[in-house]
Amino acid sequence: WALRLKNITVSLSGQYECSFATYPYGTKAASILLIVKADEEQHYLKEVRLNQTLEIPCLEDKTSEDLSNYPLKWLVGENGGKEELVTKEASSPAVYRNGSTLYGQRVHLGLNNALKISPTKIMDDGRVFSCHVMYHPERVRKSSTTVKVFGE
Repeated sequence: WALRLKNITVSLSGQYECSFATYPYGTKAASILLIVKADEEQHYLKEVRLNQTLEIPCLEDKTSEDLSNYPLKWLVGENGGKEELVTKEASSPAVYRNGSTLYGQRVHLGLNNALKISPTKIMDDGRVFSCHVMYHPERVRKSSTTVKVFGE
């Protein structure tokens, strides 16, 4: 006897009970409390010197996990919005969104899908770079990193 739930959301949290009649013992029942937690976004701070290469891991707390099996994208926060920098489908080459004059040829995908920015510029200071990994159509792990650029 099993209950299978699909498209899990936080609203499915609650007490679930299974009961059935048995002969000659009567009704048997069991219950379980299901708690569905919302995905949390991890926030980090990276410090780098001006004109150096900055490498930002996609999910810092999941270094052993093979991210090549999942679609992911890197975005940068700008003027209250987010601009997509790199998109990578599972087990396929990365697609760079070079529409940005600020990041154009300075952005590359490194090992384990880390974002590499080289060289860093003063305009990178205070920017928030975020990595979104899609484990399931409705489940996305996110990490964001605020960059602090220091002069020479």
